[in-house]
Amino acid sequence: MNRVLVINSGSSSLKYQLIEFPSERTLASGLVERIGEERGVADYAAAFAVMIREFEAQGIDAGDGLVAIGHRVVHGGEKFVQPTLVTGEVEAQIEELFGLAPLHNPANLQGIRAAAQAFPQVPQVAVFDTAFHSTLPAAARTYAIDSKLAAKYGIRRFGFHGISFEYVSREAAKALGKPLEDTRLVILHLGNGASACAVSGGRSVETSMGLTPLEGLMMGTRGGDIDPGVLIYLQREAGMDADALDRLLNHESGLLGLGGHNDIRDVLAAADAGDKQAALAIEVYCHRIRGYIGSYLAQLGGADAIVFTAGVGEHNALVRKLSLSGLAELGILLDDKANAAAIGGTAEISTPESNIAVLVIPTDEELEIARQSIDLAVQVN
Repeated sequence: MNRVLVINSGSSSLKYQLIEFPSERTLASGLVERIGEERGVADYAAAFAVMIREFEAQGIDAGDGLVAIGHRVVHGGEKFVQPTLVTGEVEAQIEELFGLAPLHNPANLQGIRAAAQAFPQVPQVAVFDTAFHSTLPAAARTYAIDSKLAAKYGIRRFGFHGISFEYVSREAAKALGKPLEDTRLVILHLGNGASACAVSGGRSVETSMGLTPLEGLMMGTRGGDIDPGVLIYLQREAGMDADALDRLLNHESGLLGLGGHNDIRDVLAAADAGDKQAALAIEVYCHRIRGYIGSYLAQLGGADAIVFTAGVGEHNALVRKLSLSGLAELGILLDDKANAAAIGGTAEISTPESNIAVLVIPTDEELEIARQSIDLAVQVN
């Protein structure tokens, strides 16, 4: 049996999963938190040591049968459009992209380096969240700004959550009983970070996030779409510099900024208790989703399915219902009982009369990373 270790390193955490092939069985998984904090572990190398001890406590030799270590890397820029074997040059190129994903790529790279130190003989594979969107047509990826300036600084739309969208696209095709190349899907990845994607024949043709993960849907602490003039206005009138605006947009907006909590469950509870700002936050959240659904149905010329995935999409029936409210005239008919019962697995939550199926499909980014990593490891060996 071959094994792949999947690593998702965050700014202060290390999420891991050991997956066996060909069964695709998860042997172990876990999370090391508070990396670099006073009450946590010192660094990512120390986090790997903790992980290995956890494996040993479960009777697992972490290096036994290990053929690849797959890493989620958020931003691949224009260079990385497929899973990539990590070399010194690749590490340097990931580092060059820090400015485009300052919350993610530095931690991703630290995880790669710690893994190489812990398992020096095992191939490291970088799987990029932006890669799935490399198929975006020019009209979808291009910002309408001065083209020479855009070319000089690499300003274009990239999109994110691609690992999730790729996995869910295939699962949706299975659920529909159609070949992937014959499907048109609107996929809504709704978690603390959230984005939408229009997928035609298994290829991304439009997505809501852009140069960075700030554009698009409303999120836990990110506001999504905003008039750029607001930022210029705040710079001039409130004296906010680039760092203050960065903090506002990445950490103090979205559900937190509008509704007082970054977790939608807390916002919903506050709204139920009569908090008008929380209620408004939910309205804005679902209004944005509904708008993107309509836009992407137009871009695709119709769809076989609308798919909800990720933490909120998979587990919050009310958000799903509110997001589809008023779309009956488009032939999208929700089955309220099926929607309420959809917990923990793939489910169709539309009525038989609905012209477009509505599906709930749990995402599995770790399995997708493992699949792509083992495929590449087999090729290079």
